[in-house]
Formats: sequence, C-alpha cells, structure tokens
Amino acid sequence: MTWSLPAPMLTVAVDNPALPAGAAAEQKWDGFRALVSVDRVRVVLRSRRGTEMGPAFPEVVAGAGQLPDATALDGELVVWDAAGRLAFERLQNRLARRGAGATRAAEEWPAHFVAFDLVRLSGTDTTGWPYRRRRAALESVFAARRLSAPWALCPSTTEADVVREWLTWASVGMEGVVFKRLDGVYEPSVRGWLQ
Repeated sequence: MTWSLPAPMLTVAVDNPALPAGAAAEQKWDGFRALVSVDRVRVVLRSRRGTEMGPAFPEVVAGAGQLPDATALDGELVVWDAAGRLAFERLQNRLARRGAGATRAAEEWPAHFVAFDLVRLSGTDTTGWPYRRRRAALESVFAARRLSAPWALCPSTTEADVVREWLTWASVGMEGVVFKRLDGVYEPSVRGWLQ
C-alpha cells in the first residue's frame, strides 16, 4: 500500500487563551503551512492546499537529506529578518521564484521549516499515535539526527505561565498558540488562540 501525506491540521479559534487541562500548547507562526515528506530520493514539500512548493524553497528540499528516509513532518515555512522577527512578505515573495531565482532568494532570505508534528517516521504512519508519543518521537529525531537549518523544532509546553508569555510575542510574528490534547491523534483541526 502506498502512503500519502495527510491533510494538514488547521487551527480552529477558541474564545479563551488559557491552556486546557490535558493539553500541550505550541507556538503558531506567521508563515506558510506545509508538509514535507522524504521517500528515498523524492522530497515533497506541499502547501496546506496541496501546491508543490519545493521549487521555490530549494534549501528546504536540500535539507531533507538530514531527515530519516520515509519520514514526513507537518510544520510552517518561515523567513526571519535580521532583527529576529518573522518576515512574511519576504516569504511570500519567494513563492513565484524557480531555478536560479529561487537559489538566489534562498541565499538572501533563507526559509526555515518549523516542525511541530510528525506524521510518518521511517515508514511508520504516526497519525494514530497520541500527541505525547508523536512529540517525543519528533524531539528524538531532532536530537538523534542533530537537525540544523533549515529545520527548527517548534516549542511545546504544558505550563500555563509559558503560554501566557508566548502570547506577548506578537511583535516577533507569532500569531498565537495552538492546543493539542496530549492523548489526541493527528486530526484535521486543532483548537488555538489567535492574536
């Protein structure tokens, strides 16, 4: 049976920014939602709407060699400016570039893939695993493989004080927080507080 990327999780707004019991929170970034999959030498970098974005982000495709084979991540493509803020307009300008133009743009404004979920690991579909297990496996991949740019691990917390602090970070481009049930499987929507 052939494995294919699932539909990405999308955030459904909640009316209270408090961390729910039995949940973890992750930062919500101002970027492009994306899924990346590595199968042997084939790398797929897909938008949430199914658009192939690999040609526009050659540094992410090249960086996929750091990932274990037959592995897929869910995350956000972002570009940071020199001051450490997210530069959405720079990211947006990268979409139409291909070939040499995309390579030049990658050198000037490199994109990073902020990974927040693991949907496949070395051939095993992890979407049925509880978030707690998927998160531990994702952290293990980052540690064992010593992943570096373009990869970044999205912070996750179960501490309400940390969530409150994150909600003050709008000036750097954080859009809010996403809440995931610790025992929840990967599903099409998650709850979150949007700035």
